[in-house]
Amino acid sequence: MDVALSERDKMLSGAPYDPGCPELVEMRRRAQSLMRAYNQTIDGDAARADLLTALLGTWGSAVIRAPFHADYGKHIHFSPGVFVNFNCVILDVCEVRIGSRTQIGPNVQILTADHPRDAESRALGAEWGKPISIGDDVWIGGGAILLPGITVGDGAIIAAGSVVTRDVAAGATVGGNPARVLQARQG
Repeated sequence: MDVALSERDKMLSGAPYDPGCPELVEMRRRAQSLMRAYNQTIDGDAARADLLTALLGTWGSAVIRAPFHADYGKHIHFSPGVFVNFNCVILDVCEVRIGSRTQIGPNVQILTADHPRDAESRALGAEWGKPISIGDDVWIGGGAILLPGITVGDGAIIAAGSVVTRDVAAGATVGGNPARVLQARQG
């Protein structure tokens, strides 16, 4: 017996899905409400912990400077010791996992959402995504953009303004558009 997948299940699996289905619309509205409340707070506000716990899949006591923006929030998982600077955007149509002690600069975009390359399919509203995984002790410079399906290894550095279109090896330093290896791990 085949069981039909929900649009959310399709989305999380990377299959094409309908972003206008009621469940996903409601999830985005909930996330927007929580982000609006969070983005009105300042450092030290007691409400911050409760808002991030309600918004995120795993908060991990990350320090997240407002404003912070996400599609759903529930698909974002922060490990302990993560720092996120101002104006981070995470489009979490698929899971985003961020390792311990990772530091994310201002205006960074982490984008799991993807769309067709041909105009006819885009006009039909097709959408899907690919998960992103960021290891421990990674440094992501300001204004960097990580595209769908990227894996960043432990200890990697992504230079400011880089557009990461492919995986980054552990310990590597990448930069540019598209990002290329500037320095590989020594030893």
